[in-house]
Amino acid sequence: MFRPILTYGVIAGVIVVAPMMAGFLFGPPPEETLANGAGMLIGYLSMLVALSVIFVAVKRYRDKRLGGVIKFLPAFLLGLGISAVAGVIYVIGWEITLSLMNYEFMETYTRVMIEAKQREGLAGPELEAYIAQMQQMTAQYRNPLFRLPITFLEIFPVGLLVSLITALILRNSRILPARPAPAA
Repeated sequence: MFRPILTYGVIAGVIVVAPMMAGFLFGPPPEETLANGAGMLIGYLSMLVALSVIFVAVKRYRDKRLGGVIKFLPAFLLGLGISAVAGVIYVIGWEITLSLMNYEFMETYTRVMIEAKQREGLAGPELEAYIAQMQQMTAQYRNPLFRLPITFLEIFPVGLLVSLITALILRNSRILPARPAPAA
């Protein structure tokens, strides 16, 4: 089961990292995508598309290696393994992106979020408290021991959900049954 985990995990990781890198290199400045929320939407959609390879991997493993039958737990664990590998690749891709941005992403994010709150009319002690909270988060984000797990937790829950749904669906061998091999 290790080979499909590694193979499909790398495929999912590359699929999710490619748009992130392309967006940074060829897209609008981070301020624009942060301000309108497009970056987050595109990010989670690319994660969902990338992690859909879990379904393909479990179906293929069920049909080719297990004769068309798989129980819930092996299917779920295969999906989780793929999610973990994709998550590690996502973290590496994000760290590369951060380095290309001179690690200024959180400062930009903080500035954009504070400006948005000000436009919404937040002022006085509430604004000061929000600014302090954002500055604390920015300081924490500079620490890789904080940043790396947080980045991993951006993608892994999506993989967890896709793995759960995939295992629930494909444990039933009547759903998308394996096709018999063509006669020679």
